[in-house]
Amino acid sequence: MGSENLSQDTLAEHLLELAIKSGAEAAEVYQSRSLSRPIFFEANRLKQLETSQSEGTALRLWRNGRPGLTVAYGAVEPQAMVERSLALSQLNQPEPVELGRNSKPSYPDLGKSVPIEVLVNWGKEAIALVRDAYPDVLCNSDWECDVENTRLVNTAGLDCYYTDTTLSCYMSAEWVRGDDFLSVSDGQTQRDELDPEKLAYQILQRLIWARENVAPPSGRVPVLFTSKAADMLWGTVQAALNGKRVLEKASPWAERLGKPVVAPSLTLYQDPQAGPYSCPFDDEGSPTKSLVFIQDGVLQHFYCDRTTGRQLGIVSTGNGFRPSLGSYPSPGLFNFLIQPSSASLQDLIQQMDDGLIVDQMLGAGGGISGDFSINIDLGYRVQNGQVIGRVKDTMVAGNIYSALKQLVTLGGDADWNGSCYTPSLIVEGLSTTSRNN
Repeated sequence: MGSENLSQDTLAEHLLELAIKSGAEAAEVYQSRSLSRPIFFEANRLKQLETSQSEGTALRLWRNGRPGLTVAYGAVEPQAMVERSLALSQLNQPEPVELGRNSKPSYPDLGKSVPIEVLVNWGKEAIALVRDAYPDVLCNSDWECDVENTRLVNTAGLDCYYTDTTLSCYMSAEWVRGDDFLSVSDGQTQRDELDPEKLAYQILQRLIWARENVAPPSGRVPVLFTSKAADMLWGTVQAALNGKRVLEKASPWAERLGKPVVAPSLTLYQDPQAGPYSCPFDDEGSPTKSLVFIQDGVLQHFYCDRTTGRQLGIVSTGNGFRPSLGSYPSPGLFNFLIQPSSASLQDLIQQMDDGLIVDQMLGAGGGISGDFSINIDLGYRVQNGQVIGRVKDTMVAGNIYSALKQLVTLGGDADWNGSCYTPSLIVEGLSTTSRNN
């Protein structure tokens, strides 16, 4: 399953040749192969081992400037795939043909594979650490090694490929105390190695905080979003930085380049070399690049694909990604990092006289508008710099853009939550309500 297998596969070249012979003036082939080996623990015990493989091929061609896109999974019938793409092209409007050219065809493999036995031992270790402290807790978890090969070839001479190996885990601990049910969860995504001890500690810390149920605060109080919960805020920021939203005038920051948009303590950027979500090129073959979106609170850049970049009068930032194999590339992020401070999570808690910690939530974020209202699935009350217990039946509402202008402080405990690398942070200006208020 190495990247050399895809690079030596002749299917892509065959599809391109057939497309040109059939009347297309340009074409590209995107190939993706993955091998996944997940293991599952249920109710503290090893339940299941799996191995799954998938393979997908997307052909996009242009005839008379009209694009046609066809996807096949598994075995491919090249002639039929080309004919379907040509037929679909007749239904679309003409567009500029924008194909990448080779800058660097071969990239080093990212990450290392881990044997199933190691994944099993990591899972057992994490569960044992939690149950040594809380024997009544039921733990469910899954641990996975995923190897993905990507190749992009086109008629302009582009041929690039790489292999990406990532490790991930997720664990939940369920604690039933009479009529009270508590579920605490956390996870990791890394390259090369997972840390079961750190995962267990994060679960245990939250079980300790949740020993008592307490009354929630009401009104406007400081709210601490843990690194696990903070990505709800950044989803709105990512939408506001999307070049397509800027073109549509949907982003409130469309005319704000060079101006402050958030608190001056915030610096937001992407880095092709950083973390488990690094990648060398986007789905259009453009090399990914380091880019600072917001520096010390000031808006510096938007991100875009080739088409959006041309419409904005700038070059692609290397952010053209396919939401799915059957989709056209559009502006997307491969990783998104918030520069942390040096303060620990405990330091942040000690800064709060009376406040709320949000760790898990129900409901979506604010979208491009920034307005949101979420139910807290797992949250804690802070008084005099100490966590005094868990709150229930509580909601937090407000506007994300306003909250990020009223940022109190950032933590130094940054971690990957999906492809977002974020620390914990305290913001003001949000309203809290509960069923008992």
